[in-house]
Amino acid sequence: MNNLQLPQKDIEKERVALEFFIKSDRTVREIKRAIAVRMAIEGKSYHENSKFLGVSKIFIGYWKKQFKTKGVAGIKLANKGSKGYLTSLQKTEVIECLKT
Repeated sequence: MNNLQLPQKDIEKERVALEFFIKSDRTVREIKRAIAVRMAIEGKSYHENSKFLGVSKIFIGYWKKQFKTKGVAGIKLANKGSKGYLTSLQKTEVIECLKT
C-alpha cells in the first residue's frame, strides 16, 4: 500500500467529506476538483475521469494529491483577492457622496 492508498474505512470517510463539500455552496472549479478526486478514490481510471470531466489526467492526479495531503482545504480555491485601495474613511466618504 503506497502513501496515497488508504484502508476502506478511511476511503469511506473521504468520500463522505467530498460529498458534503460538493453539495455545499461551492464554485464550479472547486466542485470539478472534488468530483475528480471522488471518482479517483472510488477506483475509476484517470482516463475515464478525464474524458467525463473534460480535464487532463495530470489535473486529477494533482488534486488527488492535494486532497490526500491537506484534506478538503487542499481543493478549495486559494485566491483571496487583492487589498483594496481605499481606507475605511475614504470608503465612508464615497458612500456618503453616492447617497446624495
